[in-house]
Amino acid sequence: MGNSNIKQHIETAQKTGVCQLGKSGLKEFPEEINKLTKNLRTLDLSENKIQDLPSSLGNFSHLKSINLSSNRLESVPEELGNLKKIESLSLEKNCLSGIPSSFSKLTNLRTVNLSENRLSMFPTSLNGLKNLDAVDLSRNKITTIPESIKECQAIEINLNQNQISAIPESVAECPRLKVIRLEENCLEISAFTPKIMKESTIALFAVEGNVFDMKAFHNLEGYDNYMERYTATKKKFN
Repeated sequence: MGNSNIKQHIETAQKTGVCQLGKSGLKEFPEEINKLTKNLRTLDLSENKIQDLPSSLGNFSHLKSINLSSNRLESVPEELGNLKKIESLSLEKNCLSGIPSSFSKLTNLRTVNLSENRLSMFPTSLNGLKNLDAVDLSRNKITTIPESIKECQAIEINLNQNQISAIPESVAECPRLKVIRLEENCLEISAFTPKIMKESTIALFAVEGNVFDMKAFHNLEGYDNYMERYTATKKKFN
């Protein structure tokens, strides 16, 4: 995208608070965007070839939504944790192996998409975010769910297509968790203990494609308790 086109987008964004630069062939973060620190609410830089983000991104104090999906990012700056108003963060289809600890400051974050990266660990910096509704960590290389998952406030966690072989019983202590997606992992039926089945708030386990037959899942101790939650939730939304 030529400089004149970027300039036009920046001028529009100064009026609207929305900057749309997806699919623009960008190889780096456009410096011109720094003119918008005082009014930018939505930034879309998806489907480009950006490898690095400047620390100045932390200066956009009014940002509510950032889409950085389908780039070539290997890391994101700690300063992203300064974006206190951010509600939606899309970082899927990059090359991230971790996220900064400063993400624990994103107190208004509602949805975060980190699918199709190179994460090998569950990002514990997302734990404790009280407004968090949905976390997508599918298609990574995560092998374990930490005990500290009990501090995660999310309603839905997507861990499909990872390499998880165990579930800590502390998942039963997640205060708001209704949906956990664990399809196509390495789970054995023993991962689903009576405590998880009976005491958790989880109303939907998506667990197809693991190393057990679904009949075995239906025969688990506590399956009836789980089905009560499932049915109650279904009725609520029908």
